[in-house]
Parts: sequence; C-alpha cells; structure tokens
Amino acid sequence: MGSKEPAKEKREKRLQEISLLRTIPYSDHQRWWSSETVAVVTGGNRGIGFEIARQLADHGLSVILTSRESSAGLEAANVLRELGLSVDFHQLDVLDSLSIKTFAEWIQQTYGGLDVLVNNAGVNYNMGSDNSVENAKNVVDTNYYGIKNVTEALIPLMRPSSVGARIVNVSSRLGRLNGKRNRLEDKDLREQLANLETLSEELIDRTVSTFLQQVEDRTYTSGGWPQVNTDYSVSKLAVNAYTRLMAKKLSDRPNGQKIYINCYCPGWVKTAMTGWAGNVSAEDGADTGVWLALLPDQAITGKFFAERREVNF
Repeated sequence: MGSKEPAKEKREKRLQEISLLRTIPYSDHQRWWSSETVAVVTGGNRGIGFEIARQLADHGLSVILTSRESSAGLEAANVLRELGLSVDFHQLDVLDSLSIKTFAEWIQQTYGGLDVLVNNAGVNYNMGSDNSVENAKNVVDTNYYGIKNVTEALIPLMRPSSVGARIVNVSSRLGRLNGKRNRLEDKDLREQLANLETLSEELIDRTVSTFLQQVEDRTYTSGGWPQVNTDYSVSKLAVNAYTRLMAKKLSDRPNGQKIYINCYCPGWVKTAMTGWAGNVSAEDGADTGVWLALLPDQAITGKFFAERREVNF
C-alpha cells in the first residue's frame, strides 16, 4: 500500500500540473498552425478521440473527425460545430481497405492534403481483470493493422511545410517492451524489437501473427506473452514498434517535407473502453496527444510519451 500511494499522489500532482499548463495559451511565435491546418482524428466520435478533436479545433485547426459509424460521427461533429469549432466529418472504417482508400481520395479532393494525423481508433474487449483473447484478431487488426494501413494511405497526402507534418499514435504503457511487468518473456525477441538495426515491418508482423496463431491453437498462455490484457498489450506493443520503425524510415526526408511520428499513453481513461472505470478524465487523457501534435519545435520523432514526458519503450 505504501508504494502505491506515493505513485498515485505523484500522478495526481502531474495531472494537476498539466491542467495548469493547458490554461497557458500558445504564444504567437509558438503557433505554427492556422485555420488552414488540417488535422485528422480517427475514432473521434467519443472518448479520447472526441476530446482530441475538440482540443485541436479549440486551438484553431480545421479538424476532420472520423468514425466507423456515420450516425455517431455526424452527431459528434455537430456537437463540436455547435461550439463554434471548425470540424468536418467523414466515415472511416480502419479495417476496410476500400473505406481507407475512399477517405484518402476525399481528403485529397476536399482539402488537398493534411498536416496532422492522430491515429486514435482502437478497441479493447477486456474490463478489469478479464483477460479473454476471444476477440484477439479484431483487436490486433484494429489497433495495429488499422493504424498501419491508415498511416501508409495518408503519408503521401501530408503537406510539405517548414515545421513538418505530424503523426500521433495513441498507444499504451501495456505495450512497453521493457516494463517491469507485463512484458514479453522472450528476451531475444524483445532485443530484436528494441534494436532499430533488427527492427522491421516483417518482424512486427511475424510477432503478431505468431501470437494470433497461438491464440487459435490455444497455446498462447505458454508463449511468453504479456499476462495482463494480453491481446490489447500485444497490439500496442506492435504500435510502439511500428512508430519507431516509421520514424526511422521517414527520417531521411528533406527539409520542408519532414514527417514526425510519435506515440503516447493516455493513461487509464474514464471512457466506454474501460467501462468508465478509469482514473483519468478524457480531457487529461487527450492532452499529451494534442501537445505532441502542436509542439512548436517538432524535431522529436520515434518516441513514446505519457503525461507530456518521454517514457522508455
């Protein structure tokens, strides 16, 4: 109990600091964006995604909110528009390649491209201490392959600028490679995923494919996978690795065409995904994602953050 209380107090103090920081407006020289700056937020109809969309629009960007269900997305966008915010809506199912293609074409035709992409769309079917892998394929397909496929479809549409375009992937500490708890037991695999020299898309895909095959074979419990929220943790481990890999791939782009990509953990947020049992508000959970998207000096890439601070992968 003694070790938990200080950690809880430390987190609450940090969240209070962040809440204060949010009240401090960006100065003119920090504001690299304008009303012409286009930000896409996937899964923006509720929870963290909705709050990210609201905060970005409140800062003066033009936000495109996406949702798998058109009715839910339209309703969310209308709520934000009634607040006087510049928010548009388009349907997007990150599991559907045709939906992604249609969305990319619409972005190109309607806006000529985008400047910020926040990959928020995700699922988690376990609540509390539950650890079912019944929906593992859908979790991995949505949380990892969905992010990957949307990112790769939209990167060609990211507009050149002196400050660089930005991609923010919503992830989780549960996907950390070297956390004290809930990590991969396979040390060699951890080292391969951690080393940028050995990290590859094939390695990430093979890792999640091996996991899904073991789920199908019902042998995953002895496979050395994370023990808490196993399927969700594996999907976010893949997101973190993919973020680092993409940062490396994008690093050689010339000045004026830079794209910076990072990921972050919003914490255990009080949303439908956690059964409203979280200990962080959606406003606080969205904060670091918005902060990363708007960093005035965005030479930072391939990093993992929580509560506006870098965290080890």
